Amino acid sequence: MKITHIEPMLIALPYDHGAPKPTLSTGAPRTLMDAVYLRVDTDEGITGWGEAFGFGSCPITLEAARIVVAPLAVGRDPTDSATLMSDLHRRLQSMALNGPVRYALSGLDIALWDIAGKIAGQPIHRLLGGDGKRTRLPVYASLLRMQNPDHVARVSAAAASRGYRHIKLHERTIEDVAAARDAVGPDVALMLDTNCHWDVDQAIRMARDLQPYDLTWLEEPVYPADDFDALARIRREGGIPVAAGENLGTLNDLRRMVAAGAVDFVQPDVTKFGGITEMWKAVQFCAGQPVAFEPHSPLYGPGLIATQHIVAAMEADAMCEFYFCDLGASPMGDAINSVDGFMTVPQGPGLGVEVDEQVIDQYRIG
Repeated sequence: MKITHIEPMLIALPYDHGAPKPTLSTGAPRTLMDAVYLRVDTDEGITGWGEAFGFGSCPITLEAARIVVAPLAVGRDPTDSATLMSDLHRRLQSMALNGPVRYALSGLDIALWDIAGKIAGQPIHRLLGGDGKRTRLPVYASLLRMQNPDHVARVSAAAASRGYRHIKLHERTIEDVAAARDAVGPDVALMLDTNCHWDVDQAIRMARDLQPYDLTWLEEPVYPADDFDALARIRREGGIPVAAGENLGTLNDLRRMVAAGAVDFVQPDVTKFGGITEMWKAVQFCAGQPVAFEPHSPLYGPGLIATQHIVAAMEADAMCEFYFCDLGASPMGDAINSVDGFMTVPQGPGLGVEVDEQVIDQYRIG
């Protein structure tokens, strides 16, 4: 079997999250939920789907997949994915430890696992060694940043009313966290992700002030994201468990973070970290460490489905992350939906989801 074509595509979906649209790092409003998908075709008619991190309608990941990764992968055998991915990582070592090329490789790896599962007639979680007993997964509602206590309270209450028992905020003030806690009561778990907003001293002060609100974890509290010594200090002195990892590029980065005592929860992202192959190595490593593996997955496409398979195959319990909003359409159909805070694990071959290409054609940019 040979790869005949790799087509990266930018998908942007309309959404409503019950509040004014948040702003991107550029200052522009986030009016669409966007992602980079990869379609990998073979000469035997089997197609695999992957996803590469690419928020913000930014074409860099798209171009990395098209210009850098695809020409090296077309013509290769997708059934020998270990050799193929190892070779690509080695050949692209100067640009593939993190960033757009790494993201593109992540998307390709997911697509290769999708192809492998379709050839074997097995879902990916079975290929990873899962026993198939975990048929549904707990999900936490990951709220977009609102920066308004009234909006935070209303949307948090809406998430709880839909059955979510775990809710993650992306706020940065005590007032917003207090509003969420008042809205959902003491029995719903709250987490807080600040996206690397504070310096270490600010983070420690804020963590101490946040203690009355019973946070399950404080996520990425400090800039820069790879200051593991600062994270370790916040973890020691702040009094709240620390989570981080979505910005990690490699397994060695993850090992260094854990060795530094920086986190209680490890959160690599399958669309950034190298795909399913590297994520599974991280799962196996964390199984022998005093940390919990909680993958980052605010996604709606193949990356979310890949994360479902990873969590389903794990021995330890974990949750899936899901951005709390209503999409105008879903290329993955109902596979991304949760009921009472749980998602159903796909059981079909590969990713186990029939991608709706009509939705992709409708919401594809360019």
